[in-house]
Formats: sequence, structure tokens, C-alpha cells
Amino acid sequence: MGRLLVVATPIGNLDDLSTRAREALASAAVVYCEDTRRTGNLFARFGLTTPRVSCHGHNEHHRVGEALERLARGETLALVSDAGTPLVSDPGERLVAAAAAAGHQVEAIPGPSAVLAILSVSGFPAVPFTFLGFPPSRRGERDRWYASNASRPGTAVLFESPFRIVESLEALARAWGDPPVVLGRELTKMHEEVLRGKASEVARILAARPGIKGEIVLAAAD
Repeated sequence: MGRLLVVATPIGNLDDLSTRAREALASAAVVYCEDTRRTGNLFARFGLTTPRVSCHGHNEHHRVGEALERLARGETLALVSDAGTPLVSDPGERLVAAAAAAGHQVEAIPGPSAVLAILSVSGFPAVPFTFLGFPPSRRGERDRWYASNASRPGTAVLFESPFRIVESLEALARAWGDPPVVLGRELTKMHEEVLRGKASEVARILAARPGIKGEIVLAAAD
């Protein structure tokens, strides 16, 4: 039987790639990538030459059959997302589920995760916490989404686009009673920033800027 390695990759700083992850990517027959170009930057940094194949939300269902054939031949495959731990708001669920259902070994190569990174620096209780992924992009749906998650237990962690973060924080403040939040922008990168305060306060700070860029992850207290 084959092996599917689910490999965590850096969320920003490429030096966060573990030795084990590097060896896994080097030894695999092929690496299934959310975006082959993004993963190509990582490969160039470490001199990796393993063939890369795209596996994203639009083509994952087509890749499953191909991957199962490779696994049936006893090959070792690797799965990565653009950054962080695969399947955490990233593609790969179908591939992992199909490999496991077919009896192949599915092995985690753990490492960076934006969810755990923001949780670890938030100072909020980590047990329990709920990861909510991305809020809907449309205002009405987003407002209803926040309202439906208002009674969630413990700390909430979510992702958001820099283009919608101000409106999203305002919606969060209305629905959740303006809780303390910790916002991480560009974590582990050169321009890393962590903002703390009430959701409405952080929204005002960001709204005063001429523009907002970068990957954003947010933790909100219960």
C-alpha cells in the first residue's frame, strides 16, 4: 500500500520548514500543491526537485483517482497547501479521505499553523477554542454568520481578507458584544503585526489606514 504525507509548510518565514518536512517533500514521488507556483518558491529556497501537481478546490475531485492509482502502486505522495497545515481552510479533504478509505497510510508531518500561532500569542484560553474559517464575503451573509456563532464556547479563531477585515470586525463587535480580540497580520514575516483591543477599537485602527495588506488571522475572547 502507499503512503500519503500531509506536510505542513511555513506560513511566512521559509526557515520554519522542519527538517522532517523537507525530507518528506524530497522523498515523495510527487507533491500535490494548492498552487504549484507558491510551492515552487519553497522548493527553490531548499533546492527541492520533486514533481509538483496542482490540487486545489476546483480540480481536487479529478486528482483523487490519479492519486489512488499511484498509492495502489505503493508510491509515497505528499500534500501541501500554500502555507501552514493542509486542510485547515485549504483543499485536500477529499484526497485524504479517499486515501484513508482505500486503506493507505495517511501520515501527518506537523508544523506551522496560523491558527495555533495566533492562539499561542493571544493570551486567551486555548481550551476550548473554535476555528471558524473564513466568514462569508457578502455583508448580509456575514452578519448572519456572526450572529449564528455568537454562542460558541471559548475562544474563536478565524481568517479574514485584508479587504474585508474592518467590516468584519464591526460585524463581530455587534454580534458578539465587542469582545477583546488579537489580530495577527503577516505572522512570521518581515512586517509582522499583532494588534490587541476591543473588536471595535481594532476596526478603527485599521480603518484609519490608507490600505491594509497581508494574511490576517484573528482570535476573539469568549
